Amino acid sequence: MATLRQYKNIPGRIIILAVILFISCLQLTRASENYFVEVKKNTNLENFVWTQRPIVIFANSEKDPNFISQIEFLSEDLQALEERDIVVLVDTNPSNSSLLRKRLRPHGFAFILIGKDGQVKLRKPSPWNIREIARVIDKMPIRQQEMDRQKQEKK
Repeated sequence: MATLRQYKNIPGRIIILAVILFISCLQLTRASENYFVEVKKNTNLENFVWTQRPIVIFANSEKDPNFISQIEFLSEDLQALEERDIVVLVDTNPSNSSLLRKRLRPHGFAFILIGKDGQVKLRKPSPWNIREIARVIDKMPIRQQEMDRQKQEKK
């Protein structure tokens, strides 16, 4: 008799677990959406000057192994992106001829880090992990000032 009651509760427990998993996946997706932005034809770096550090990822296709690796690297630590005010601009359509493609002129896969001042700080033809990116950004003078300000606010 006790086992029959246990079996009756299983569908309810499965539904509760499914809802919890769905909510957690939705939150992760929303967090990712805030950091990863698809490049439109008129996307302009001027929109990010002094507010965010764009990382522009170019590839000839979404199936490019370098592109896939780069997105995985960046997705591993969304908190590091948030701490450094990073927004990832993704352009996998070379026929789009966006303003960014015209300005930055990538050839195949390209990883380009833009500073808050709007200038290109780093350009690489291969994927970089978040640790390497963070190290480069943390050495920048503007980032040093941000970290100093954060330390003073904690006091």
